[in-house]
Amino acid sequence: MIIEPQVRLFDIIKCLSMAMDLISPEVVNHHERVAYIAFSIGSELGLSVEEQNDLILAGALHDSGALSLEERLDFLEFETANPHRHAELGYLLLKGFDPLAAAARLVRYHHVPWNNGRGSEFRGDEVSMGSHILHLADRVAVLIDNQQEILGQGILISRRINEQSGRMFMPRLVEVFNGLAAREFFWLDVASNSISSVLQGMARLKTVKLDMQGLLCLSDLFRQIIDFRSRFTATHSAGVAVCAVALAGLAGFSERECRLMRIAGHLHDLGKLAVPVEILEKQTSLTVEEIKVIKSHTFYTFRILEHIKALDTINAWGSFHHERIDGNGYPFHHKGVDLSLGSRIMAVADVFTAITEDRPYRKGMSRDKTIAVLRHMAEDRALDADIVSLLCRHFDEVNALRKSAQEASVEEYRRFVKQADQ
Repeated sequence: MIIEPQVRLFDIIKCLSMAMDLISPEVVNHHERVAYIAFSIGSELGLSVEEQNDLILAGALHDSGALSLEERLDFLEFETANPHRHAELGYLLLKGFDPLAAAARLVRYHHVPWNNGRGSEFRGDEVSMGSHILHLADRVAVLIDNQQEILGQGILISRRINEQSGRMFMPRLVEVFNGLAAREFFWLDVASNSISSVLQGMARLKTVKLDMQGLLCLSDLFRQIIDFRSRFTATHSAGVAVCAVALAGLAGFSERECRLMRIAGHLHDLGKLAVPVEILEKQTSLTVEEIKVIKSHTFYTFRILEHIKALDTINAWGSFHHERIDGNGYPFHHKGVDLSLGSRIMAVADVFTAITEDRPYRKGMSRDKTIAVLRHMAEDRALDADIVSLLCRHFDEVNALRKSAQEASVEEYRRFVKQADQ
């Protein structure tokens, strides 16, 4: 019997944060460092538990609107040009999920400089102290050189921050930071490879548990963050999820299992956050090295989600969609005997969606061509023959659901881009 999962909000947000920071060695642990620094400043200020909680969530997700590797690397510069678009994108992505609404508001203005008090407002809106804390925490984090011993950097980083007191940063917050910077443990925690555990151990964090409905809503947010990085993939997870749910229902899955399948469909490409969008959007042939990067995404999906035991079933269904019945898939080379029915369904749904959906550079395959490809893959023991046969018998029904879901996702993506560019 499959038990309905209950997951701590912080645990699954940490998964997303980790995934976003896999895109380059230069940004590893960046989100968690910002979360830790922001929390520490908020704690020293005596902010409420709720405000500290929002600072951690905002820190862990503050660059969720930075869609490309180039953007992420640009924001590692201490002073950046035009930083507000990605902050607005992050806000638009996060604000619709109620437990993240307050954190979203902090993210929206986390690059507004203090500017001798004029930064208390931006474009007619009030900028909260939380956004200024996030700004300071982010800039401290980008000054850290991962190749150098951390305690020797503290004085230089503090000097750089103090030079910008009043201009970039609120003086009161700089004073609080100076108090933290004088303590060795602060820097050792920030630079620690175990910073995730340090964050986890912050006992004053409010525990928010997600039930099935909450997890469904959050997984839909994840889908947007994963897919909206590229117009080439902007509707893919929506299509995969609805096809997987349809096939699961046809295969006799219960309503509860179908909800789990939808979540797995939303999360199946979580590891693609580790793949630069420049590779996802490449229209010429991929190099051998680029193919290896692409093939790593299911590995990262699995390793990231395996930390949450309540998601074991969802993880197996979502992460094994490039495994093959004959054991020649990737990355684990599981054979058919090792693959659950849910994993086999997801693999078929992923292939079906990928070859039928339109991409900016090509049209989706016709009905006959799609069926021929799927049957060939079943004969070649890449896909489960029974699930392929089930799909072919219900082709029009499943394809209509895919089209409807992806058309809705296209409109969602267009509204998102339009709002961000206003």
